[in-house]
Amino acid sequence: MDMHELTRSLQVKNKAKIVMLVGDGLGGLPMEAGGKTELETAVTPNLDRLAKNGVQGASIPVKPGIAPGSGPGHLGLFGYDPLKYQIGRGALEATGIGFELQDGDVAIRCNFCTLDADGNISDRRAGRIPTEESAPIAISLRQIKIDGIEIFVEPVKEHRFVVVFRGPGLGGEVNDTDPQATGVPPLEPVARDSGSKKTVEVAKEFLRQAKEILKDQPKANFHTMRGFAAKPALPTFDDVYGLRAAAVAVYPMYKGLARLVGMDIVGNAQTLEEQMEVLKQNWDDYDFFFLHYKYTDSTGEDGNFAEKVKRTEDLDAAIPKIEALKPEVLIVTGDHSTPAYLKSHSWHPVPTLLVSDCCRPDPHDSFSESTCITGGLGQFEAKYLMLLALSNAERMGKYGA
Repeated sequence: MDMHELTRSLQVKNKAKIVMLVGDGLGGLPMEAGGKTELETAVTPNLDRLAKNGVQGASIPVKPGIAPGSGPGHLGLFGYDPLKYQIGRGALEATGIGFELQDGDVAIRCNFCTLDADGNISDRRAGRIPTEESAPIAISLRQIKIDGIEIFVEPVKEHRFVVVFRGPGLGGEVNDTDPQATGVPPLEPVARDSGSKKTVEVAKEFLRQAKEILKDQPKANFHTMRGFAAKPALPTFDDVYGLRAAAVAVYPMYKGLARLVGMDIVGNAQTLEEQMEVLKQNWDDYDFFFLHYKYTDSTGEDGNFAEKVKRTEDLDAAIPKIEALKPEVLIVTGDHSTPAYLKSHSWHPVPTLLVSDCCRPDPHDSFSESTCITGGLGQFEAKYLMLLALSNAERMGKYGA
């Protein structure tokens, strides 16, 4: 019996509300030995107050020592084993710009490139062509027509754009056409299984027409195709947990990830304050709310310790508005750590705090990486967090006689 079979069999319906507040990249590191992390430096009276009544620990997004991307990091939080449920790069890119994939779609992440007179790649990213130049060029590829196939072309940023093929009999198991080198021609698309042979033929025809359309472009006179991916087959929150779930997020990627697991995307908030208002407006209609906050991650990736501290304090200041709605379970966590010291996602376990009327509080009266090490939840794989959320909401029955 896998974990989702277990949750299906133990579902209990009630009116309990669960809020998962995700501070993206929440965990950090000191900038020098013996110093404090961003979370330890930040003044967080609300998190510290919650810690007195809650239980905390450190979640491992994938496996010890593995730094996750946003996709695996969030899938783990949502209770999906990130090693079992993998989202291909093309699907993630399409999802990230808000494109709603359908069953049978194949999404491809494409890079404009520059070919020399001999047809070899001289620049794999077309000189990192700026978005204002590349977007109209990507849109020009919408004139490509292939019998029996619906084609979508969407600009992304700089040299990147997304292509989605829609039609019967398409598979996503196709090798990249980017040789990862200059001075050589692009590769031909090659199927890795028999179910993707039609996709290869469609891709070849798309590339043939694209080369003709782009031939006079000074920079982006061709493109490579990477990360071919079908829409992932993920069971929904309603199916596996019996929860009506809503996502309140600003960035398209996180809306897309939530949509892939069957959450409704509610509101169009652009700030944390607006997100709190959207939460309040939709409170009566859902059982589970995923609140995503990006800026604890982006400031870490920028290596800006002081700004990550400030953004952490902003996150803390929003908590009373969540508490005012009286959720039965409130979880504060991150999808991974993004220490400013490293300027990147890292493998470090993520501070996690759970508060409910029936949790078993640990002795801590503050919330940080150092308290999480000895918190009552211990270190655990993130994919089990939803089990804890459900049980604390009294939405899980007893297993066995």
